[in-house]
Amino acid sequence: MKQHRLKRLYWILLILCGVSLAVGLAIYALGQNMNVYLTPAQLAEHQPEAGRVFRMGGMVKKGSFKRTANGLDVIFVLTDHAHDITVKYTGILPTLFKEGQGIVAQGKLNQQGIFLADQVLAKHDEKYMPPLQ
Repeated sequence: MKQHRLKRLYWILLILCGVSLAVGLAIYALGQNMNVYLTPAQLAEHQPEAGRVFRMGGMVKKGSFKRTANGLDVIFVLTDHAHDITVKYTGILPTLFKEGQGIVAQGKLNQQGIFLADQVLAKHDEKYMPPLQ
């Protein structure tokens, strides 16, 4: 093989190795940051390791919403109509949050099996209309 062709082959192999390394690192980083949500039934099947942050989705059970005296702490039950789990959240809830509404909460389980939410996201259907002022 001629010298200039061999040199070109080395450059092509070096570029392919670099691109492969970059793609591999990108896939690894995306896998580490992936945060899918579980339903209460899936949570009942297998408990995540202690302290692991994950998302949980379901419906707010009717009649379960309670606000504490300070006004920012709320406790409610999240259900998928098969299993229920108690959720505790401190903060301002989204405008669309109400009983019977679908939500996704991000947080972790404590030792008593209560989900301590850091973030609550209210879900709505495709016919969403903002409230009239």
